[in-house]
Amino acid sequence: MKHIYAGILCVLLSLTAAARSANDSVWVQTHYVKKEQYIRMRDGVRLFTTIYQPLDSSEQHPVLMTRTPYSCAPYGKEMSPRLWDSYWNTYAREGYIIVIQDVRGRWMSEGTFIDIRPFNPDKRGADIDEASDTYDTIEWLLQHVPHNNGRVGLFGISYPGFYSTMGALSGHPALKAVSPQAPVTDWFHGDDFHHNGAFFLMDCFGFYTKGFGYPRPHPVSVAPVQQLKLPCADNYQTFLQIGTIPDFTKLTGDSLVFWKELIAHPDYDDWWKARDPRQHVSRVQPAMLVVGGLFDAEDCYGAWNLYKAIEQKKQPSHFNKLVMGPWYHGQWASNDGTRLGHVQFGDNTATWYQEQVEVPFFNYYLKDKGSLAGLPEATIFFTGENRWRQFAAWPSPAVQNKPLYLQSGGKLGWHLPSANTRAWSEYVSDPAHPVPYTADVHYIRTRDYMTDDQRFAARRADVLTFETEPLTAPVTLGGVVTADLSVSVTGTDADFVVKLIDVFPDDFRYPGAPQANMTRDAGGPHPMGGYQMLVRGDIFRGRYRNSFSHPEAFTPGKVEKVRFDLPDVAHTFQKGHRIMVQVQSSWFPLADRNPQQFINIYEAKEKDFKKAGIRVYHGPAHPSAIVLPVLP
Repeated sequence: MKHIYAGILCVLLSLTAAARSANDSVWVQTHYVKKEQYIRMRDGVRLFTTIYQPLDSSEQHPVLMTRTPYSCAPYGKEMSPRLWDSYWNTYAREGYIIVIQDVRGRWMSEGTFIDIRPFNPDKRGADIDEASDTYDTIEWLLQHVPHNNGRVGLFGISYPGFYSTMGALSGHPALKAVSPQAPVTDWFHGDDFHHNGAFFLMDCFGFYTKGFGYPRPHPVSVAPVQQLKLPCADNYQTFLQIGTIPDFTKLTGDSLVFWKELIAHPDYDDWWKARDPRQHVSRVQPAMLVVGGLFDAEDCYGAWNLYKAIEQKKQPSHFNKLVMGPWYHGQWASNDGTRLGHVQFGDNTATWYQEQVEVPFFNYYLKDKGSLAGLPEATIFFTGENRWRQFAAWPSPAVQNKPLYLQSGGKLGWHLPSANTRAWSEYVSDPAHPVPYTADVHYIRTRDYMTDDQRFAARRADVLTFETEPLTAPVTLGGVVTADLSVSVTGTDADFVVKLIDVFPDDFRYPGAPQANMTRDAGGPHPMGGYQMLVRGDIFRGRYRNSFSHPEAFTPGKVEKVRFDLPDVAHTFQKGHRIMVQVQSSWFPLADRNPQQFINIYEAKEKDFKKAGIRVYHGPAHPSAIVLPVLP
């Protein structure tokens, strides 16, 4: 009976939400007018811009803008549904002039598109970059859009987050507030297409072959799409069957410019450095609100590290705040922030952020409305305990970096292992049978893998698993996690995946959740008893253990250090839970396969891929640990 009432309640809530959206749609279309405009840049190129302007002329209105490579559609008379079916409706009710622009070379804008176009600090005359395009757009808007109050805000998620960062470098005095959200920041070390030098094959191949990377001969309102013939809908089988990076390149043809550029720069060189905006953030003038998700599968790295770079280079009085919630990519802009996959967060964290942080931020700087006195330096949601915490600095100076040592027998401990224990654990890494990143069968990369149950991996012989005894008290982590491994390999190269996992008690259930079905008839909720929640995982390409710019081969059999940082975590391991660490050497097809020979992987042939024996040492002479940022 309870389930029937719950179902009826869900239907009523859905109907109420639909009615509210319909009312908001009518309100927007009677209070706003849409204009489409080509705005000329300093070099003569025109950028297609959609302007939603309040009909109310009794007051001056601020401008809130996003610049995107993903289209400012719908084109023509139709208005964007984001103005009524998302929290953008709040900005409409507040009377903002809302501007969406196709960036240079994309969709209806003229010019040539360049991926993560470098910032040019020495522009002269008609020289352009994304910062100058932002400047010129703002200048036009202030002069030609009536009833604006002379203040502009800029925000965007993912690639539009990159354009927000670039806009913050424009130097336009009217740009008062900028919010880069999950901003593309560094495509070699941590965002989207590489993690610590390892190529994120599935995301990159999928992104560029679904239409984004193909050239367009002229401005278009419909993206060019090339349908690839792929073996099947199982990404693991499909990507394994396609084979090597040269085989993927054959499928893409010669038209994907950035794919060709990327594989031409396998190491961290000047080409990559020029595409990292962090080197220029000392120029940032507007107030900054950097936002990201703890479980963002695409740009988790960018939010943490853009904020930190601004902190290091800004003036002491400059406003630069960080918000990190328990979100997948862009979930903070959705209508539901209560869960990710099987993991629940309690309240609607997305709505809380929208109402308590983002809208007040823009209202304060663009409308002189409200106060930000209660907004701390860092607002971070801690999973495990499911609550927001506030910090005067991030990472907190109270953090103690404590090594949790790998031990023989699959154990983890806070003290160095003793001399009378086995000195290593080992496995065979076989590129023909790589470790999958998830147990599911699907083609599109899931967003839920960031909190997925890791029991499937713990059952593989090529995954080392270490865990503590059940905790007698909570352990709270806040900051960067560092993998510190002592390893040897039988080949000359190898990847290392390190995963930090929260093991739930065997009898765990969320409050109110029905018991998992234990009969032969599958069904019911996912069994959360014994759930191995991925808190943070990342991969490191071993050849870069001493330098990302100057890779080095391993000497077979020689014990060497592989030490690397994983993105920050904010998580509490509750009493009765266990801390687990898994170590493996593939994460497929999330990351490309390493041939485990010191060769250019982008040129490797199938015959170049070899099995390798991997040893992870954990004796007192060669300890291995995961260094955890423990908060008191």
